[in-house]
Amino acid sequence: MTSIDPLNRITLLYHFTDRRNLPLIHEHGGLYPVTRLKTKRIEVPAPGGNEWSRDADGMKGMDEYVHLCFRNTHPMEYLARQEGRIRDTIFLQIHADVLLWDGVKFTADVSNKAGVEIHTMEEARQMIDFEVLYTRTDWTDAAVQNRLQQAEKYEILVPKKISLDLIRNFPNG
Repeated sequence: MTSIDPLNRITLLYHFTDRRNLPLIHEHGGLYPVTRLKTKRIEVPAPGGNEWSRDADGMKGMDEYVHLCFRNTHPMEYLARQEGRIRDTIFLQIHADVLLWDGVKFTADVSNKAGVEIHTMEEARQMIDFEVLYTRTDWTDAAVQNRLQQAEKYEILVPKKISLDLIRNFPNG
């Protein structure tokens, strides 16, 4: 009897950005890691991260990845909106095929936070709280709420460009 891969439960991932960035994403055919944007000398009109966050990404090598999350909510998006870096958020829906790419990583918390470990997708299979993400749970229960809040911090780190054909809800105009 074969076991079902729990990663198959994931049908979409999300990348949040400001709508002001959409023309740039369209022009360059997708989402790039920050290091590739720097190499190509591409200036992002409305970056989500502040200077501290970008520095932390650089020190930990997190600027070599496109950052994705599991839900259309993320504490870093909330902070970026509160601080005015992002005014009009869109959570781009990313096809889960990216999970199968070589070099994709997982973090169980915000990736540039001190002490957060980076894991392979093989390790992630055992760590992701699939129940709270993909089944009906009682979100009024404090313990379940804590699990959900932690799961909303999870990140999938993709080490290369995510092309427009993998972005399900990219606006056509």
